[in-house]
Amino acid sequence: MLNDGNGFKKIYLATGYTDLRRGIEGLAAIIRFQFHLDPYDTNTLFLFCGRRCDRIKAVLWEGDGFLLLYKRLNTGAFSWPRSADEAIEISEEQYRMLMQGLEIVAKRPITELKDPPKAM
Repeated sequence: MLNDGNGFKKIYLATGYTDLRRGIEGLAAIIRFQFHLDPYDTNTLFLFCGRRCDRIKAVLWEGDGFLLLYKRLNTGAFSWPRSADEAIEISEEQYRMLMQGLEIVAKRPITELKDPPKAM
């Protein structure tokens, strides 16, 4: 279920570090009060990662209750963005890349030059 990402209306990634000892209520409180999102949004997946990048938790409201998913990798690690404590919406393609261990948020993004260099 967590590998393909099909069937999710939206996917949010909680950047930074999250205490994975939290359960459904604690993670739903983070979604509502820290990120100002609705944890009861049907088919919206919320992803969290702790200090160790080999495990993640996900929260999903299915209409009649929450589903709490936990994934721990045997080898490798997730390339989790640690730059800020915010929720970013990612696409299904970015989600699949994340599940393969690829980086989805560049650590040093390419920025546009304000004044392009002049030709000689």
